[in-house]
Amino acid sequence: MESPLDQDLRRILALRHSNPHGVLGAHLVGDRLVIRVFRPEASQVIARFGTENLRLRSHPVFASIFEGSKLAERIPEYEVEASYPDGVRVTYKDPYAFLPTLGEQDIHFVAEGSHRELWNRLGAHPGYQRGVAGTSFAVWAPSAAGVSVVGDFNRWDGRIHQLRTLGSSGVWELFVPDVGIGARYKFELRIENVHDRSLKADPMAFRTELPPQSASIVHDLSQYTWRDSQWLSERKRADWKSRPLSIYEVHLGSWRRAPEDGNRPLTYRELAPLLADYANRLGFTHVELMPIAEHPFGGSWGYQVTSYYAPTSRYGHPDDFRYFVETLHQAGIGVIVDWVPAHFPRDAWALANFDGTALYEHQDPKRGAHPDWGTLIFNFGRNEVRNFLVANALFWIEEYHVDGLRVDAVASMLYLDYSRKADEWLPNRHGGRENEEAVAFLRELNAIVQTRDPGILVVAEESTSWPGVTRPVAEGGLGFTLKWNMGWMHDCLAYFQVDPVFRKHHHHQLTFGSLYAYTENFILPLSHDEVVHEKKSLLAKMPGDEWQRFSNLRALYAWQWSFPGKKLLFMGGEFGQYAEWNAEKSLDWHLLGSLRHAQLSELVRELNTLYRTEGSLHEADCDPHGFQWVQADADSVNVYAFIRRGLSGWREILCLANLSPVV
Repeated sequence: MESPLDQDLRRILALRHSNPHGVLGAHLVGDRLVIRVFRPEASQVIARFGTENLRLRSHPVFASIFEGSKLAERIPEYEVEASYPDGVRVTYKDPYAFLPTLGEQDIHFVAEGSHRELWNRLGAHPGYQRGVAGTSFAVWAPSAAGVSVVGDFNRWDGRIHQLRTLGSSGVWELFVPDVGIGARYKFELRIENVHDRSLKADPMAFRTELPPQSASIVHDLSQYTWRDSQWLSERKRADWKSRPLSIYEVHLGSWRRAPEDGNRPLTYRELAPLLADYANRLGFTHVELMPIAEHPFGGSWGYQVTSYYAPTSRYGHPDDFRYFVETLHQAGIGVIVDWVPAHFPRDAWALANFDGTALYEHQDPKRGAHPDWGTLIFNFGRNEVRNFLVANALFWIEEYHVDGLRVDAVASMLYLDYSRKADEWLPNRHGGRENEEAVAFLRELNAIVQTRDPGILVVAEESTSWPGVTRPVAEGGLGFTLKWNMGWMHDCLAYFQVDPVFRKHHHHQLTFGSLYAYTENFILPLSHDEVVHEKKSLLAKMPGDEWQRFSNLRALYAWQWSFPGKKLLFMGGEFGQYAEWNAEKSLDWHLLGSLRHAQLSELVRELNTLYRTEGSLHEADCDPHGFQWVQADADSVNVYAFIRRGLSGWREILCLANLSPVV
């Protein structure tokens, strides 16, 4: 019958031991120091204590286990030297000689799902232990039978660096000496009762390889020195309900490219001064970036995220993205990023089925899979999953200084039957279609963000009439700062695409928005979704000849900037791009050489200037006092008239819209 030690050694060789530190490394047994090392393929192993050496013997049964002992009163500092038959000799600090890098409080908060700075504990963190340089690795994988960290530093051999579990938290941890910034790595997980091993990218990785490669890369978040403290200080005092907010929506990979260099996308550092100057000249207050978290498939535009804590490597190093944000802040431009907590892709090396179980996603496909997008849905009812997402929101705000998050596809989170047939969804405990777990998550997210980081915008892309999206959590709402007004967008585009001769039959499409304009705090978006997939560009949507198209588009922008609500315009729309947006090529900047396109750009600049300087046009964007119809029913002549007021009420602006081709 095998001894308990032999059973432990057998589990070590099978890479399925939950506490290799209890077997490997140095241990005091009575008055003797016992050192045990697992070094596959080694022919000889020596423990070095300064000038003293201890040769370790190969185990008679488990050949890759080496063991030795000597008299000792304490465990001294030591190194291990492993020799191989080909003459290679490796000397290293024993990773099993170091204490855990997570404390009991960390473990408690992780298990509870309340660790607000989760990224500071899980993942890969270069640093020092007892004066020894290395990297601490930690990953949440509660159902794994064993976990190793593999990388260039151990030839991707999962036998070398096996992690230990910390209590019942499901967190596995190991400090690996001499592994530093820039090292590539993944986690190798063994699944209970399954022989295959699964290689997974680090869910908390701060940096990744350039897709299609998928390894995580050790990165130190503390190396960058920020220079935007004044901006952050002023941001805390911002009340965006009464401030002008004009957003320029951008896809970084196709805003501007380098034709002289193979038409490659510009880097974060190349984009920073160009975009800051451009947005400034046109008078925008913010830019909104389509998702910049790492994603394997460029055709998803970033909406299928695999590494939630890493800026995409397509445009450079993580600190280059920090430089990008800082440069815009120094130019007086805020930065909003699209954030995607609604779903994630099924890539085998990423979050899906992470530890052999539905860890991040719902197990039941009626709750855990999106039929439209072929993606998986987060299990919002699990504490650790909510913690992963809430901490991720705080991560982008606090580590990358972004000024807002635009939360994608909120409607798909709120409704259990979203885009599903009758037999494809499960009702909630009350028999309803509301996703109570997602609602609780969104409320938790917004309450925590507003408490920790005042002045931050959290914007909902929500396309239904769910009540109270921007109502405070304390009052029963979801707690978002602002909501995209999708109804306004669809009605306006439908109206402006109609030939003016027939617009009298569609007059209500522009007046209807005033009935609900103050039910939420709205942004009026003309977004990327409206200029792709054969929907035509904004200019191409307009009826008539070229002169009429430009006239209609100018009228649309003037209507948008004068109507109550914050503003958003997708790139290319500001100068009248003819073609639909193509994520694989640059905007058609040459069009600015044409007078009409240049004049349209100038109009956008003047509208932004007027909007920002006239309090009547922005102070009461979220207050019914700020709007009054003067003429709402002149449908026969396609004319509208309304008044905009500021919060003080003493100054009024009369807005007149002639949407007929008659001068």
